[in-house]
Amino acid sequence: MANKNVIAIACAGLVMLMTGAAFAAVPLYQLFCQITGFDGTTMRADRPSDVILDEEVLVRFDTNVRGGLPMAFRAEQTLQKVRIGETGIAYFDVTNTSDQPIGATAAYNVVPEKAGPYFQKLQCFCFEGQVIAPGETRAFPVQYFVAPEMATDREGQGIREITLSYTFYPTQGFNPADPAASVTATAAARAPVAPALQTSGAG
Repeated sequence: MANKNVIAIACAGLVMLMTGAAFAAVPLYQLFCQITGFDGTTMRADRPSDVILDEEVLVRFDTNVRGGLPMAFRAEQTLQKVRIGETGIAYFDVTNTSDQPIGATAAYNVVPEKAGPYFQKLQCFCFEGQVIAPGETRAFPVQYFVAPEMATDREGQGIREITLSYTFYPTQGFNPADPAASVTATAAARAPVAPALQTSGAG
């Protein structure tokens, strides 16, 4: 009975913590998704894949802007075909269409959601908040690869197309009068380094 009470209290505390975090700059739910790849959230890798397969996958790129940000955002290529394990690079153009500096932070995910743990990013503008000067246009590179485990894991087998989607939101707490200082508030938006994938096999 004591153990059940402890578990109940712990669960209740977790629920309260998650509820409170929903009003924070980066909800715990987003952090959970970044760590696990849940809900189509992509992962961050610290090195390229050592294995490149002959099997290819089509990667599509989707861009969005929310929160009234005065910016134009587009992918230079809307799709790429890469071999599984091969490092790809895509460029995204961002233009500040206003006469004030803007702070913007990109959220990201992939479809289908089950591809999230396998889509690994080596370099991405979404790892931290960005400050764009008035009228400035910047090209952001994204280096990525699809983990070879996707070809053998039951959860990943059969995936032939992946859509990577980015949405820019205003950086919470950004102060146009002091952009350098306020951008540090977005450090929590960086994606954690992905743990090694475990192959589940066909059984």
